[in-house]
Amino acid sequence: MAAKVLMGCIFIQWLVLAATTIAANHSTAMASKLPTDYSESSIRVLKGLEPVKQRPGMYTRTDNPLHILQEVLDNSADEALAGHGKKIKVTLHTDGSVTIEDDGRGIPFGMHPEENAPVIELVFTRLHAGGKFDKGSGGAYSFSGGLHGVGVSVTNALSTRMEVTSWREGKAARLVFSAGDVIEALQIRPAGEGDRKNGTSVRAWPDPQYFETAALPMNELTHLLRSKAVLMPGVTVTLINEKTKETQAWVYKGGLHDYLMQTLNADLVIPMFEGEGFADAAHDSFAEGEGAQWCVAFTEDGHPVRESYVNLIPTSAGGTHESGLRDGLFTAVKSFVDLHSLLPKGVKLLPEDVFARASYVLSAKVLDPQFQGQIKERLNSRDAVRLVSSFVRPTLELWLNQHVEYGKKLAELAIRAAQSRQKAGQKVEKRKGSGVAVLPGKLTDCESKDLAYNEVFLVEGDSAGGSAKMGRNKESQAILPLRGKVLNTWEVERDRLFANNEIHDIAVALGIDPHGPDDTPDMSGLRYGKVCILSDADVDGSHIQVLLLTLFFRHFPKLIETGHLYVARPPLFRVDAPARGKKPASKAYALDDGELNAILDKLRKEGVKENAWSISRFKGLGEMNAEQLWETTLNPDTRRLLPVQLGNVDFAQTVNLITKLMGKGEAAARRELMELHGDAVDIDV
Repeated sequence: MAAKVLMGCIFIQWLVLAATTIAANHSTAMASKLPTDYSESSIRVLKGLEPVKQRPGMYTRTDNPLHILQEVLDNSADEALAGHGKKIKVTLHTDGSVTIEDDGRGIPFGMHPEENAPVIELVFTRLHAGGKFDKGSGGAYSFSGGLHGVGVSVTNALSTRMEVTSWREGKAARLVFSAGDVIEALQIRPAGEGDRKNGTSVRAWPDPQYFETAALPMNELTHLLRSKAVLMPGVTVTLINEKTKETQAWVYKGGLHDYLMQTLNADLVIPMFEGEGFADAAHDSFAEGEGAQWCVAFTEDGHPVRESYVNLIPTSAGGTHESGLRDGLFTAVKSFVDLHSLLPKGVKLLPEDVFARASYVLSAKVLDPQFQGQIKERLNSRDAVRLVSSFVRPTLELWLNQHVEYGKKLAELAIRAAQSRQKAGQKVEKRKGSGVAVLPGKLTDCESKDLAYNEVFLVEGDSAGGSAKMGRNKESQAILPLRGKVLNTWEVERDRLFANNEIHDIAVALGIDPHGPDDTPDMSGLRYGKVCILSDADVDGSHIQVLLLTLFFRHFPKLIETGHLYVARPPLFRVDAPARGKKPASKAYALDDGELNAILDKLRKEGVKENAWSISRFKGLGEMNAEQLWETTLNPDTRRLLPVQLGNVDFAQTVNLITKLMGKGEAAARRELMELHGDAVDIDV
C-alpha cells in the first residue's frame, strides 16, 4: 500500500478508536469499583518447591533446560575449585536425560542435626539449604559459585525424574525424585568393587512443560564445558553424546592464553597481556585467595571475544569485575601515555577508547560474591571493581614500561579510537540559534559506520527505549526514544520545524536536512540505511505512526522514495502453549486478533484443550523485556518490518487526502471521510 494511503488508514483507525477506547475505559473503571472477596482465606502460602514450579522464571532461564543442568555442573566445579576432584563427566542420554558425575568428596548423606532428615535429601528438596553459606577457612567451601542453596533444588523441581548417587566414607547412597518429591527413599550400602571411592552422580530428566524447547543448545553446552576446563588447569571435562556416539574431552595446561588464542580470529596489535593477582593473608583490604586471573588481547579488526567468570560461574552480562578490568587497563594505559607525552593536543582519552578493541578472558575469585538474580549472569559486588583493578593496573603499568615499543602501539590504538569518537561527536549537523547542535544526547548510537548495515529505531517512550537499548544489536542498531506525541507537521513551515525538540533531534540523528518533493537534498550525510518507526501496537501507537509518517512525507520525502523508511510491527499478543504429545511447551506472538485466532485454531487442531494455553496482551513496548523486544521486533531474522513506499498513486490526490486527515480546519471533511470509509478499517478495541 502507498505511504499516503497507509497514513490515511492508520489515522482513520486512530479516530474511530479514540471514541471507542474512551467508552471501553469508562466501562473498565466502573467494573473496577465492583466489590471483590478479599479475606484471610485469600492468602496462599507456597510450600517446599511450589514457588519454583509456579514461577520458574524467577529461578532459572526457561528458554531451554541448560541452566538447570548448569546448576549441577557448577556443584561439581566447586568441588574441583576447592581442590577435591580432577574429573567431571557429562553424558547426554538417548532418552533426553543428562548425567553429571564428578570425583569430589560426595554429598554427605547422614542425618542433619537440626532438620531430622538426610542431608542429601535436604540439598535437593529444600530451598536455601546448602553447604556454601559459610565462606572462609571455617567453611566447606572457601570460594564457590553456589550462594543461595537454591540451584540443584530448582533442577529437581523442574525435572520429571532425578536419580542421585553419592560415594563417600566407603559407602554408596542413592535416592530418586520426581518433580521434587522423593519417590525412592534413601538407600545406603557398602561401596562395591566397581564403585568409585568418592564422588557424586546426578541424572536428571528436565520437564519440557517448563521450557520453550527441551533441546539443549549444543554450542552453548560445549562452550560451557570447555571454559570450565580452561579455568581449572589439570581438570579433565568430558562430554559423551549417546545419540551421536561422539565423545569430547578438554584438559588445559596452557590456561587462558591458549584458550583466547584459539578463540580469536584476528591479528594482534601487541602480544597478549596476561597475569594474575591474589590477596595473601596479610592483605589489608581483601580476604586471602581473593583476586583474578586474566588474559587480554588487542586487535584492530574482528569481533572482540569477551568472557568473564566469577568462581567459575560464567557472567555473560558482565558486572563489577569486568568494570575493574576496564578501570585497570585504562588507568595503566593513561599513565603510560602521560609519562611519554603521547596524547595529541585536544584529544581526551576515555576508558572506552582503550577498551574498544580489547578481547579478554577474566576469571575472578570473590569470597562472598553478590550476583544479580539466581542465574548469576552479572556480578554486582562493589568491591570487585577495586579488587580486579588493584591487581591489573600495576601489572600492566610495569609490563608497558618494560616493553615501551608495545606500549606505544597500544597507546596509538587508543588515541585513534579517541579521535574517531570525538570527530563523530563534534560533527556539525544543524545550527540552532547561536550555538552548534551535535548528535542528540538521548540517541544511543550504533558502532558500525556502514550505511547499508545501520538502522535507527524511533521509539515511542523512554521505558520502551530502555528495553530497546538493552535488547538491540549494538553493532548496527541505534535507538532514539521520543517523548510524547510528535508535532503534527503537515501545516508547519520548514523554517519552523526545529522549534520542536523532538523533530530537531530526529533530523540531527538522521543527518538529512528537511526538503520538499521537488528538491534534491544532499543524501551523503545520511547515517542509517533503515529508519524504523517503532511504536506500541495500540491506538496511541498508531497515532504516533501517523504523525511520524506525516513528518517524513511532508518534509523528508526522499527518504521514502529511496526506500529508507520502515514501520516496525511489534506483536499485541503472546500465547504460551503447554506441551502436547512430542511437542514441548512453546510460545507464539500475534500482531492482531486475526493472527491470535489462527494460532488458537492451530493449537486446537494439535489437540490442546480449550483454555489450556495462556494469552498475554502487551499494553505497550515498555511491558516487553529486552529479550522479547529483540525476538519479536529487532532481530532481522524474526521481526516484521513494513517498508513504506509511495507506489503508483496520484500525488495531488494523495496530498488532498492527507490534508483532510491532518489539516487543522478539516473537521467536516474528516467526518465525511470516516462516514464513507470508516467501515473498511479493522479496529482494535
